[in-house]
Amino acid sequence: MSPTLRTISREQHLAYIRSLPSASHMQVPAWGDLKSEWRSESLGWFDGDDKLIGVGLVLYRQLPKVKRYLAYLPEGPVINWFAPNLEEWLRPMLAHLKQQGAFSVKMGPPVVIRRWNAKAIKAGIQDPEVKRLRDVEATQLEPRAFEVADRLRRMGWQQGEDGGAGFGDVQPRYVFQIPLRDRSLEEVHKDFNQLWRRNIKKAEKAGVVVERGDYEDLEEWQRLYEITAERDRFRPRPLSYFQLMWRALNAETASPVEENRMRLYIARHEGEAVAAATMLVVGGHVWYSYGASANHKREVRPSNAMQWQMLRDAHAMGAHVYDMRGIGDILDESDHLFGLIQFKVGTGGEAAEYLGEWDFPLNKLLHKALDIYMSRR
Repeated sequence: MSPTLRTISREQHLAYIRSLPSASHMQVPAWGDLKSEWRSESLGWFDGDDKLIGVGLVLYRQLPKVKRYLAYLPEGPVINWFAPNLEEWLRPMLAHLKQQGAFSVKMGPPVVIRRWNAKAIKAGIQDPEVKRLRDVEATQLEPRAFEVADRLRRMGWQQGEDGGAGFGDVQPRYVFQIPLRDRSLEEVHKDFNQLWRRNIKKAEKAGVVVERGDYEDLEEWQRLYEITAERDRFRPRPLSYFQLMWRALNAETASPVEENRMRLYIARHEGEAVAAATMLVVGGHVWYSYGASANHKREVRPSNAMQWQMLRDAHAMGAHVYDMRGIGDILDESDHLFGLIQFKVGTGGEAAEYLGEWDFPLNKLLHKALDIYMSRR
């Protein structure tokens, strides 16, 4: 039987997310509170017995001067993507979004298509013939993911040409993850390369202390984050964004049985904050979300010490994956993102390629206009 779709309450949405092993942090109701320029809505899919079997957080962004919206489901919706009747799940969603005034729909199926272990990536880096991650033979393939992509194309969903570059989508298509399920901390540490293990030891010997921060420590975080933004030439988010993130996400996990949805870690050397990072938690999935560091005292390796502490805490809470988020797919030392993959691959984890983001133009003229506008930004 085809599932039916209707709007649901925050409470229904959150209860469903809590019933799952994990879901993206961008598909919890509180994520909509964080995106203040967008209007948010919770959608629910129901089976024939009126049981909730899927949810989606939709963010609506209004076009200037007209009451038409881009509807965006970041890393969602949270549905059975391998259902043989996938079209019957997505068709009512498109009809509903069109009714709400959407001219275009963007979604990011949380479906992994390929994985590469650290050994395969290192071999690819050393091979002069290999230019991109996709040139390296995957150590794991998900055949059903290719079927999902075929079904989406047949339905009329479109994928941007630049999706394969790793950062062509709004959310990263390629991420780096450290599997924790059924692994001891000793096994995780053993998979670190020699440099990582040496740097963790160096930080310990130098007296680097990693501690959990609180809401009041976000100002200290912001100082380091703005130093990082200037050094790496990106535009930083304001302190108010992280304060709202903390309040919104942690209000959602106020029950004593749940870990805070958002955590802050600060690495100190001789009492001075020299590195900091934010962590997000949904079920068994833990993300290293944002990172920052000072321009000095890098020789005491505070970032390695901090990552190791975050990993240990993730393991202690029973997480099945520690997600270090986005990487580029170019394996060339001259590429500006190469250092990122090199740093992360040292942990001995694996790269994962998601299906990427897909668009459905409900109004082709407005969708095209948006495409032109985004390409000029």
